[in-house]
Amino acid sequence: MAVAPNAAPYSYRADPSVPEFDDRGPVVFMDGDCVLCTWGARTIARLDRDHAFRICPTQNAVGQAVLFHYGFDPSDPDTWLFLDKGQAYGSLDAMIRAGRRLGGLGWTLSILSVLPRPVQDWLYRRLARNRYRLFGRTEMCAVPDPELRARLME
Repeated sequence: MAVAPNAAPYSYRADPSVPEFDDRGPVVFMDGDCVLCTWGARTIARLDRDHAFRICPTQNAVGQAVLFHYGFDPSDPDTWLFLDKGQAYGSLDAMIRAGRRLGGLGWTLSILSVLPRPVQDWLYRRLARNRYRLFGRTEMCAVPDPELRARLME
């Protein structure tokens, strides 16, 4: 499920309910309480050699405002958003695009792009809705390593 396919790039900048934030590089919006998402954030921090990615927990004000802008409920487990050059992507498509943008091992996610979009969305929804049960909870911002701390939007 691509998010807001008709939304103009950087449309959130014109939305008065979205606080200003650093969007010069790619930004990933993810659940800050999810073990799987926290692992993903740490992986992004490790693989991002250009230090371009920013990571925004969906629990903070910027994360919630951006998600609302694109029609997401921040408490919905299907919420994973990737902004690149002002364009928003959601679901497994967001993860695949983020992996490609990271390069290196991130490209392995591209394998999933061979699946038809309905299968991608179904797979993503199953994982997203069961992530706490399967992987548990944590707090991304509790004790982040310096690489992750440098990328977190708080």
